[in-house]
Amino acid sequence: MTDAEAGGKPADDAGILVTWRSSPLAAKALLAGIFVNRLGAFIQVFLVLFLTTRGFSTVQAGTALAMYTTGAVLGVIVGGTLTDHIGPRSTILLSMTGGAVLVLSILYLRNYAALLVAVCVVGLVSGAYRPASSTLLAELTPRHRQVMIFAMYRLAYNLGNTAAPLFGAALIVVSYDLLFWGEAVAALGYAAIAAVALPRGRRPSASAAAASDSASTDAAAAAAERRAGYLAVLADRRFVLFMVALLINAIVYVQYLSTLPIAMRDAGLGTGWFSVMVALNGIIVITCELLVTKVVQHWPMRIVVFVGFVLLGGGMAIYALPFGLAVFVVGTLVWTLAEIIAGPTMFAYPAMAGPERLRGRYIGASTAMFGVGSASGAVIGLAVWNAVGNAVWLWCGVAAMVGLAAAWVGIRPSVTASSPDAPETDEATAAAPAAPADGVAASSRPPADDAVVAAPSQPSADEASPTS
Repeated sequence: MTDAEAGGKPADDAGILVTWRSSPLAAKALLAGIFVNRLGAFIQVFLVLFLTTRGFSTVQAGTALAMYTTGAVLGVIVGGTLTDHIGPRSTILLSMTGGAVLVLSILYLRNYAALLVAVCVVGLVSGAYRPASSTLLAELTPRHRQVMIFAMYRLAYNLGNTAAPLFGAALIVVSYDLLFWGEAVAALGYAAIAAVALPRGRRPSASAAAASDSASTDAAAAAAERRAGYLAVLADRRFVLFMVALLINAIVYVQYLSTLPIAMRDAGLGTGWFSVMVALNGIIVITCELLVTKVVQHWPMRIVVFVGFVLLGGGMAIYALPFGLAVFVVGTLVWTLAEIIAGPTMFAYPAMAGPERLRGRYIGASTAMFGVGSASGAVIGLAVWNAVGNAVWLWCGVAAMVGLAAAWVGIRPSVTASSPDAPETDEATAAAPAAPADGVAASSRPPADDAVVAAPSQPSADEASPTS
């Protein structure tokens, strides 16, 4: 199906250069801010090394990293609420300036309990910007270009994440302290960009106007959704299924960082070959995703999801074959193809799935859910590996098919990149129960930002997002 057939914009109206040239300055500034911020994303990568050099045990350092992960997941939930209440720009400023100040506290804390609290709070505050960034990018971009603009978001995010460890390693040569000051400076850089270039308050977009028109048919339901917050998101049964798909996708996807190195070592391959697999994935995502998105953004979203999950599960299942290095290369290529095909579409979907007034919460919920899957997936995968060995890859394939079914039902057929902007209102959402104005369910259901069939290269909990 082409855009013309769907009654949308011409296919070449959402290309790479056209989308970039047509994007307002604020959208371009937002992408630049994401890149600057991720260039300084040192703490999660080097936190364990830093703490062990300070005399803490590996268990204590690992616990601190888990606390950072927990804070990051909570941060996107809080960020979604703040985005809907005070607007994306204010949320980004609060997150970046607060994170810049708080991250420096880790340098000066010696008490372990206080350190754990500080690390958790840093993860929470620093992660709150993610729903705000995605929400504002959606508001600034016409519906038919949102998949492409979110592919650009992923590119900025992945480029920053790829370069950050290299810069961090150079800073460590001088002093570990520079890691924290560097992250603070990067956060303040994004804050400065947001203060100068991003619009104040909430700006109605084409999708906002359409959603408002649709919601005006039932003022009582609209008021209930506004009061219910995350309860309204959870009452949207289709979107809950979509989040289940995100959870499964994250659990399967993260196996390339947790179980794959163990499997390759068990197959007699050195650590260097695992590094090659990681580099292969990163190079393909960075160099090819925009080009692939130019084609697949015109497909129905359900088809994108179908192809993505099939390739993700198939690529993981290939690892179970007993043919040495070739198996790992082919399997990596297959699931990487899943990432570049489905990542931008699934990253864009939460902004299209619900009413405008709850967009921040929809994005926050989906991002948090992917974070939960990424955090738990490593433990689950290694536990299954210990139980069944190489058959873990077959179970990954089965899990991907379950995720495919959940996503197929969860994605509304009427929501496509080139369809009319008004999202289809599910009867469950319309019936969302009323709750106190401050009644927000602090659920851990959420990409990426800054991931369904694929998260950003080398995902982490604070980076987690529906990207596949």
